Amino acid sequence: MKSLRNKTIQCSYEEKLDFSNELIYLDKPTKLENITNKIIYQNFFEAVEFLPDKFVDLLILDVPYNLTKYYGNNVFYKKSNDEYVEWFEILINLLVPKLSFIASIYICFDWQTSAIVYPILNKYFFVRNRITWGRDKGRGCNSNWKNNMEDIWFCTLSKSYYFNIIKLKRKVKAPYVDNNKKPKDWKNNDGEKYRLTYPSNFWNDITVPFWSMSENTQHPTQKSEKLIAKLILASSNKGDFVFDPFLGSGTSAVVAKKLERNFCGIESNLDYCCTTIKRLKMAEKNNKIQDYLDGVFILNN
Repeated sequence: MKSLRNKTIQCSYEEKLDFSNELIYLDKPTKLENITNKIIYQNFFEAVEFLPDKFVDLLILDVPYNLTKYYGNNVFYKKSNDEYVEWFEILINLLVPKLSFIASIYICFDWQTSAIVYPILNKYFFVRNRITWGRDKGRGCNSNWKNNMEDIWFCTLSKSYYFNIIKLKRKVKAPYVDNNKKPKDWKNNDGEKYRLTYPSNFWNDITVPFWSMSENTQHPTQKSEKLIAKLILASSNKGDFVFDPFLGSGTSAVVAKKLERNFCGIESNLDYCCTTIKRLKMAEKNNKIQDYLDGVFILNN
């Protein structure tokens, strides 16, 4: 039994039976319309050969980090650095033909894995930036600094790509004025003093999903909707195609739907697939994203 404040999304047995009917499985080459806004219940390495070429405008890649981790009934075991790099390069080789010429790519990693895969990213893509974001969650550490950051590599397939500036609304703590006593580089709206600033590659405004949040799931490495929304807003436009080949519990698909992008995701765990379908249905009734309002992200710190 969950506590009254526990909002973690779960599927009943009856829901799983119902949602399973909405999942698809690929066993032959398929057309784009057959996978648009669909969830593929399958292992990526089995499904990828049946996907159309050059259909992905934005790739969000949140693969298992090089750590031993349990994902429901599946386990990803830590490999040697050389073994992991070899596995990762095979993965990238399979994905590159699926990318459109203007595709952007965001790849999530912890700090250790991030270091060993950079040469692969630099080999296949134009590496544009490395985003570092704070994930203040988890146990402390008595013999080292608490691991509180993760990386997201921003890459593009070519020199042609979209990038939309999504500004941040920050409260002004020291409101300077010019010689005419008018706001200098800030605005005053009914007493609300704020500044619209450009986003940087350091994000300290992300809340990792936890049990009292309505977007929380049982996935052990779930990314927040706000985090993924920043990527989708910056590097795609409405109607573009967002692809997540390691979908997990569906955050990228849910956010793509909320932001009016087309999407497809692949996931090999049935529980996570069903959770995704449930979240997609929830998004039809509520398309809000934490701290995103009127085209800007509101900073509360």
